[in-house]
Amino acid sequence: MRAGRLFRHMLWPDWWVLRAFPQPVLRTIEQAITDSERTHQGELRFVVEASLPLHGLLSDQSPRARAIELFAQLGVWDTEHNSGVLIYVQLLDRSVEIVADRGIDARVDEAFWSAVCRRMEAAYREGRFESGSLLALKEITMALAENFPASGENPDELSNAPLIR
Repeated sequence: MRAGRLFRHMLWPDWWVLRAFPQPVLRTIEQAITDSERTHQGELRFVVEASLPLHGLLSDQSPRARAIELFAQLGVWDTEHNSGVLIYVQLLDRSVEIVADRGIDARVDEAFWSAVCRRMEAAYREGRFESGSLLALKEITMALAENFPASGENPDELSNAPLIR
């Protein structure tokens, strides 16, 4: 484990997330997720962390591994159509990861998910947190609507509110 990474993560205040994602932006993202889920049978979760928790730091956890951990903890894998998608933003490492459940992952290739992540990271580097997030949600919505279109009853299985950790 690199000592510099450990100290940055230990010293970075959690409230820093709210500078990049203030409450109005979080409400806009939540509304975008709500609107998105009306068009498909997928479920979206959006999680932002300023820094890794201590257990992740001590094990030198990668942002990808943390995203997979949260995917499981938040039950994104446990949706009716196996079409849950977690968007994970780790601000301090400047990383975005998308973890898709097996139903949607079997229909949408890894290149798509990776490209969405890289576009988000590019927008975030320019300070465009809201627009970068909304563009990603739009792209993911199109993929979910194409592969899991809404039909009949469409329960909201997971919270639409972005989770700040």
